[in-house]
Amino acid sequence: MALAGRGAVAIWHDIAPEGRDEFYAWHGHEHMPERVAISGFLRGRRFVAVDGTPEFFNLYETASTAVLTGADYLARLNAPTVWTTATVRHFRGVARSLCEVAATFGEGAGGLCATLRYDVDASAAAAHRAAMTAALRDLASAAGIAGAHLLVADEAASGIETAERRARGGERNLVPRWIVLIEGWGDERPFTVACRTFAAAGAFAAAAGAPELAVYRLQNQR
Repeated sequence: MALAGRGAVAIWHDIAPEGRDEFYAWHGHEHMPERVAISGFLRGRRFVAVDGTPEFFNLYETASTAVLTGADYLARLNAPTVWTTATVRHFRGVARSLCEVAATFGEGAGGLCATLRYDVDASAAAAHRAAMTAALRDLASAAGIAGAHLLVADEAASGIETAERRARGGERNLVPRWIVLIEGWGDERPFTVACRTFAAAGAFAAAAGAPELAVYRLQNQR
């Protein structure tokens, strides 16, 4: 189905083996409930990879993009709990984008979700946005597809330094600028083939290189 709001937080990461059990406990019992309790946060979902990397993809849908830089969300990011601080140090290869939902189509929420991350030159952005919107509208009506969405990152908002970010330490977060999400409600293999076919199609003609594709299975939703 269409995403719940006009803003989104998209996060990809791996987890160090020694922190895996703690990550699952923290994410399910504290982190996701904490996030969706923030005013304007509407739904949170965590997915695990079945094809591609990083291993985990987390999507939070918000009422608007203003929520993403609002006082309530920033207050949480700058006051991480003890459990959060202890757990996020096990994160590896983090990519995080605060996004506008530029287009969203579909009739249902899928248990499978493909993410396609890519970049587009600023001079081609407007034309690409229109072309991708039309392509995703068509894709959303294809067999086995539950939804198709286009997210565009706010690089400045995504780069805001917070206490939670510092607790992760290590390398600088990547900020994927353009993101296509495709949701599926069927079997993994035909869905993955369909997503690979779409990734090779003309809708990405303006992209700076092939989109980075990974396919995920839903693990948790709040």
